[in-house]
Amino acid sequence: MSFRQLKKSIKSAVSGLIYVFKNEQNFRIQVAVAIFVVIGLLALPLNKVEILIILSIIFAVLVMEILNTAIEKFADLLKPRLHFYVKSVKDIMAGATLLVSLCAMLIGLIVFLPYLVVLFKKVLF
Repeated sequence: MSFRQLKKSIKSAVSGLIYVFKNEQNFRIQVAVAIFVVIGLLALPLNKVEILIILSIIFAVLVMEILNTAIEKFADLLKPRLHFYVKSVKDIMAGATLLVSLCAMLIGLIVFLPYLVVLFKKVLF
């Protein structure tokens, strides 16, 4: 692989990320939540394993939303937007994205809640 080809591949990948960010409201919301969570990572004394788990689940949610978008766009190419199968594919992908997001929320609660309880006890007492 040449440097020129690598540069072209990276440029295409960045263009894809920009497209999803500009055109998908859910992705923008998820990026905003991810930024908020990363601030929490920096503010709280999490251990390395907890940090790795949180970062992994953040990227899992974002990647799932990108896959959801890609499959929706591809499905629209194959069949008209209102076709039953296209709707089914879109609903299934939305469901998969929802499951990953709910899992992320649960993991976030499990990791962050003990730290937040200690923090609030210090502030209140």
